[in-house]
Amino acid sequence: MSIFSPVKSLLSAALAASVLLGAAQAQTVLRVSAIPDEAPTELQRKFKPLGEYLERKVGMRVEFTPVTDYAASVEALINRKVDMVWFGGFTFVQAKERSKNQITPLVQRAEDEKFKSVFITTSKDINKLDDLRGKTLSFGSESSTSGHLMPRAYLLAAKIDPDADLKRIAFSGAHDATVAAVAGGKVDAGALNISVWEKLVAEKKVNPAVVRVFYTTPGYYDYNWSVRSDMPAELRKKISDAFLALDPSRPEDKVILDLQRASKFIPTKAENYATIEAAAHNAGLLKK
Repeated sequence: MSIFSPVKSLLSAALAASVLLGAAQAQTVLRVSAIPDEAPTELQRKFKPLGEYLERKVGMRVEFTPVTDYAASVEALINRKVDMVWFGGFTFVQAKERSKNQITPLVQRAEDEKFKSVFITTSKDINKLDDLRGKTLSFGSESSTSGHLMPRAYLLAAKIDPDADLKRIAFSGAHDATVAAVAGGKVDAGALNISVWEKLVAEKKVNPAVVRVFYTTPGYYDYNWSVRSDMPAELRKKISDAFLALDPSRPEDKVILDLQRASKFIPTKAENYATIEAAAHNAGLLKK
């Protein structure tokens, strides 16, 4: 036996221990992100109590990592920069396709079973979708389900091609920015998430007598919390159980649910988003 064999064995053992220690340390932090469908400060405010709750339930430090745009949220999860993301239905579909079906949706709000978009305006001449012909319209982010994909799908269903039949379309980047663009007269109309609209009205940040809803879409599946499919089953279950245990009858849980604009969380599955996937293909926003 070579005199170096014991040294090699010791080095190999030390290296293996180092790798195992690194893996164990990596598992002590749950890195979370969300599509930037509202202002960064608002996303941080909404997540803080939820993050603290998940830390207690999962037994790991929880870190929120903001991203610059919707596409970045997809890439962050696929490339292991984060472990869990709050996706819209369309961004989930994009992540699922980009990862070759290696993304698993865990839970959604009960409200996400029948989510809706609203079209808003300040113009007295706009009262139905057909009145948008020749007008200017703002969507939210190009990758937004409720701020672009589904509003576009319902426009197409009404035989209105936004790119050909409207004077101009714009992308504000976020739902609250769409409201600001309409209220400020930058565009004739806008399309956004009904939940954000109702929140802004409730907080008196928009006057519904001036900026009004003229069309509300039918319901569709939307947001969910997703993880990579290779996340350990035990951790995945802990996270799901934590969300499902939130109870609005407990004051501390109600604070979290209210910030998430949720009555409760329920399990979800990839099949729920088949309609969104089909709409994305039909609108030319997802390549086959």
